[in-house]
Amino acid sequence: MLGMSKSIFRRLLFSFLATVLLGLGLSGILVSSFARTYIYDAKEEELLRMAKKVNAAIKNSPRITRSLQNTLISYDQSFDTRIWLFDTNGKIVATSMQDEVFTGKSVAVSITESVLQGKNAVSELQIEGLQDPMLSVSVPWGEGEKVYGGIILHAPIEGVERTAAQMRETILWATLFGVVLSTAMVSYLSWSISRPLRTIERTATEIGRGNYSERVVVDTSDEINDLAQTINTLAEKLEKVERERHHLEQVRNDFLANVSHELRTPLTAIQGFLEALQDGLVEEEEARQKYYAVMYSETMQINRLVDDLMDLMKLENNEVTLARFPVNVAELINKIAFSFTPEAEDKGIDLAVETADDLPQIYADPDRVAQIMKNLVKNALKFTEQGEVRLIADVDDKYVRIRVQDTGMGIVAEDLHRIWERFFKVDRGRSRKDKGTGLGLAIVKELVELHEGKCSVESVPGEGSTFTVWLPTVAYYRPVSS
Repeated sequence: MLGMSKSIFRRLLFSFLATVLLGLGLSGILVSSFARTYIYDAKEEELLRMAKKVNAAIKNSPRITRSLQNTLISYDQSFDTRIWLFDTNGKIVATSMQDEVFTGKSVAVSITESVLQGKNAVSELQIEGLQDPMLSVSVPWGEGEKVYGGIILHAPIEGVERTAAQMRETILWATLFGVVLSTAMVSYLSWSISRPLRTIERTATEIGRGNYSERVVVDTSDEINDLAQTINTLAEKLEKVERERHHLEQVRNDFLANVSHELRTPLTAIQGFLEALQDGLVEEEEARQKYYAVMYSETMQINRLVDDLMDLMKLENNEVTLARFPVNVAELINKIAFSFTPEAEDKGIDLAVETADDLPQIYADPDRVAQIMKNLVKNALKFTEQGEVRLIADVDDKYVRIRVQDTGMGIVAEDLHRIWERFFKVDRGRSRKDKGTGLGLAIVKELVELHEGKCSVESVPGEGSTFTVWLPTVAYYRPVSS
C-alpha cells in the first residue's frame, strides 16, 4: 500500500508540476512577449508624435542657427528625448545635446532614403560611439517638397528591456510559487486519497482472511466512499453466504447423524432378533412369530423413512410435479378423518370434523393434499394422550384455511421455529414409543409452499397445538410462470 501511495503521489505531483510549469511558463513567455511588443509600439507612437511636433517647430528653418539649436535643446528637455537633425546626405548636422560628439556622423542610407521620400522610419539604431542600442524614429525635416533632411528622436531601449526582464522575473517567481503550492496540494491530495485506501486495504485483507464482519469506515463522499460501500456490500453478502454455508453444513451433519440414528435403531433390533433366531435361542413358535412381527415393523419403519426422505429430496429439488384439480376440501377431510378413526378410538381420543357451509374448492393435487392432512392428523394423534383432535376448514379471504387442533402435550416456544425442520422431534422420549421419521412436518411445509400456500403453528405447552394450512381457492389460484 505504501508503494501505491508513493505512486499516487508521484503521478499527482508530476501532473500538477507539468500543468503549472507549462501553463505559467507558456503564459509568461506570451505575456512578456506581448507586453514588450506593446511597450515598443507605444514608445514608437510617442516618439513619432514628438518628432512631428519638433518638425512643426523647425520646418521653416532649413539652416542650423542658434535659434534652431535652442529649439532642439528645449524639446529635448521637455520630452527627455535626444533629437538629431541630418541633411539630405545622411550627415548629422545638429543635436539637442550641448556636449556635441555626433555631429558629422552618418545615419543608415535606408533611413535617409525613406525620409527623403516623405516617409517615417522606425528602427533600432546602433550609432557609432553608443554602446546600447537606441529605439529611434525618423520623420522628414521640412514640409511638402521642401525636405531639408530628417529629424531623429531616439531613446535607449534599456528601460523597455528592463521592464520585460522584470516581468519575466515576476513570472519566474510565480512559477516557483506554483511549484511549491502544487507540491503542498499534491501532498494533501495524496494523503486524503491514500488514507482511506489504506483503510480499504486493511479491511479487504481481513475479509480475505475470512473475517466477513469487518466493514470499511471512511469519511469521504466521493468515489472512494462508493468503493467502500461496494466492499461493505460484498462483505455483507460474503458474511451471509458464510452463515448459510455453516448452516447448510450443520444441516448436512445433522441430517447424516439423524439418518444414521433412525436407521441404526431398527437395524440393530432386526439384527438382534435375526441372530437370536439364527442361533436357535427362540424355540417356541409363538415367540418366533413375535420376533417376526417386530422385525416386520422395524422394516416398515425403515421403508417409511426411505419413502419420506425420497419425497423430501424430490420436493427440495423441485422434482415433484403436481396434478392439480378442483378439490372438495370437506369431502377430503372427512375421508382422512374416517381413515384415522380406528386409531383415535384405540387411544380413546375424539376425532371431530368441522367444515364451513359452501366451502369453495381449492385447485390442488388431491393426493398431495391428502398427504399433508395425514401427516398433520398422524402427528396430532401421536402426541395426544386424551381429549380430542379436531379438523376445521373455513374460508379466510382468498384461501381455504384448514386447522388441525389437538389437546396434546404442546410445544415450548423455543421449539416452534424449528418444528418444520427435518428430523426435529419435540419429545425425544416420546419418539421412541411412537415411532416416527421426524420428516412429516418438513414434507408438509414443502408441499404447502408448492401449492402457493402457507402454514403456521400455535401451541401452549400442556394444553395442545394448532397447525394451520392455507391453500388458494380455485378462483384465486394463478399459475406461477416458469
